[in-house]
Amino acid sequence: MTQAAARSDALTPLRLLPAVDQVLKAEAARAALERHGRQATTAAVRTAIDERRAALRAGAGGPASAEEIAAAALARLDAAAMPSLRPVFNLTGTVLHTNLGRAVFAEEAVAAATRAMRSAVALEYDLDGGRRGERDDHVRNLICELTGAEDATLVNNNAAAVLIVLNTLSQGRPAVVSRGELIEIGGAFRMPEIMRRAGAELCEVGTTNRTHARDYRDAITPATGLILKVHTSNYRIEGFTAEVPARELAQIASAGGVPLVNDLGSGTLADLARYGLVHEPTVKEAVAEGADIVTFSGDKLLGGPQAGFIVGRRELVARINKNPMKRALRVDKVRLAAIEATLRLYSDPDRLAERLPTLRYLTRSAEDLAAQAARLAPLLAPILGAGFSIQPEPCRSQIGSGALPLETLAGVGLAIRARDGSGGRIARLADALRRLPVPVIGRIDDQALVLDLRCLEDEAAFVASVTALEGAHELA
Repeated sequence: MTQAAARSDALTPLRLLPAVDQVLKAEAARAALERHGRQATTAAVRTAIDERRAALRAGAGGPASAEEIAAAALARLDAAAMPSLRPVFNLTGTVLHTNLGRAVFAEEAVAAATRAMRSAVALEYDLDGGRRGERDDHVRNLICELTGAEDATLVNNNAAAVLIVLNTLSQGRPAVVSRGELIEIGGAFRMPEIMRRAGAELCEVGTTNRTHARDYRDAITPATGLILKVHTSNYRIEGFTAEVPARELAQIASAGGVPLVNDLGSGTLADLARYGLVHEPTVKEAVAEGADIVTFSGDKLLGGPQAGFIVGRRELVARINKNPMKRALRVDKVRLAAIEATLRLYSDPDRLAERLPTLRYLTRSAEDLAAQAARLAPLLAPILGAGFSIQPEPCRSQIGSGALPLETLAGVGLAIRARDGSGGRIARLADALRRLPVPVIGRIDDQALVLDLRCLEDEAAFVASVTALEGAHELA
């Protein structure tokens, strides 16, 4: 065979590759055109052809049909178009998981947000007077009714609430705070840094474990801007400790002629003890104790969208609303609609636990969870295969997002173990579950993958998602 003939023979598979126009007529390409448009589809087809050409030159595989190349291009486009912010099954045992979006919205909040997205709304328009209105008006009365405060406003999260309050009331002036309350919240955001960025002068009093009334009294001067009390919801100091109750601190602040700001952090509008949970200070209690301003979150124990609520004395709230930072920190129409719908649920406390997902998850009984685990274990066992065991086991859940850090909830989960005791196999299973169409996020504890069922409601969707493991369940 001549060299020319040999070259021609080697090039034959390459010549058999279909042209771009030919691939675009394939059924999979028509689907790609419909979903992703001509420009993206054409580029993906060219890429798929180039990849097959490179493989042929490397001696890997054979020629591909137009339909095969179109299918490869469609798969690439579908994968690239998959949303980054994807729904997951939160089986970590942390109800308010910061990395998984914290509170799940109530259906009423979802519906309200959807309506706000689909149409123009009277966000800052007074329908009665036909003139400009205030967006806070949509929730102000509701918040005041639920908290007992004179006035209320809101911004996009509680860190922003603390920031604008400090900037308004204590810029360039000392803000007195107990050393034991200089907390660090998620993402390494520290209260001292927030105070400095707000322009307040940090005035620490007391020690890490003990702060007395006299410490506050001695720190107040004519220059003092405010006293800040921070609810240490994300940790506890136990043993030889002392702190000044909010009611007494309010009296000290009043006598000193300065406002008391009580940052509740993960604030709640309902007494959790009513639902069999440990009591957490409510916003209404903080207001009744005499705080001039109370700040708290919307997406933690309140169970709604991310927001920072500011409630308290009318004159102080009015000053905060005049701060130019308010416009930069305000919430949009979608979140405001969901907040209003969430707050309205609190007007019917008898049905709150069944309508608000956060409270519904927190109040699930161990018996209910045990029954669910018993239903799911035999369904998942054949999917996981002979290499794994799965059985219901007691576990402890936590509220999360810094709320009641020492309190856990008795529950039942599914404990999955590799029969050969391999931690590597369990790690690979956890990775495979995270790669499912709807990822399943559990936790690894003592070489077992624990799927805490507290936040699982849609069992059918969960089983359907895990079924995608079949065919690769040995994970060797």
